[in-house]
Amino acid sequence: MDGLGRVEIETDEPVFHHPWERHVFGVMMAVFARRIMTEDAFRYAIERMEPAHYLDSSYYEHWLTGVATLVVERGIVTRAELEARSGGRFPLARLAPALAVPELGPPGPPRFAVGSTVRVVNAHPAGHTRCPRYVRGRRGVVVRVDGVFPLPDVAAHVKRPCDDHAYGVRFAARELWGPDGGANEAVHVDLWERWLEAA
Repeated sequence: MDGLGRVEIETDEPVFHHPWERHVFGVMMAVFARRIMTEDAFRYAIERMEPAHYLDSSYYEHWLTGVATLVVERGIVTRAELEARSGGRFPLARLAPALAVPELGPPGPPRFAVGSTVRVVNAHPAGHTRCPRYVRGRRGVVVRVDGVFPLPDVAAHVKRPCDDHAYGVRFAARELWGPDGGANEAVHVDLWERWLEAA
């Protein structure tokens, strides 16, 4: 986002700034080990945080809010239990709206190969996706064919088969940002086939 000032680089930044961050990391590992949630559902819970809370909170507070939201939504704990343990208000992310989630059939062979020129579909669906807005509608070149993985646009919302081919795509900086992009600079983005079309 624009307007938030310079990125502050902390020399010799520690992994954890406070002891509670280490505990959040441990809780996350336990939740993932027990398969209580998927990585995509976790990311979507963070994306549903109130904007002011998101912008005013730290990295591990995002994690805490995301995991707490999901364990409440899955009925593992209640909000009242969280607030009793924390000694006060415990902010959770907003409720997930009802969404039309795409249906995917079994993946066929990959449509693109290394060297294929592709354009990213210029769509803006509600819900979670791993397709950044700044590449939508832009042309790039496939530099890797990565195999088949669950499509985050589905996996964040429902438990059902949703495998799709994934690719590494290289975008010239000037394709993304015009003359402000460096002449010899590029950005590499991992994208699923559902988001790509032949250019």
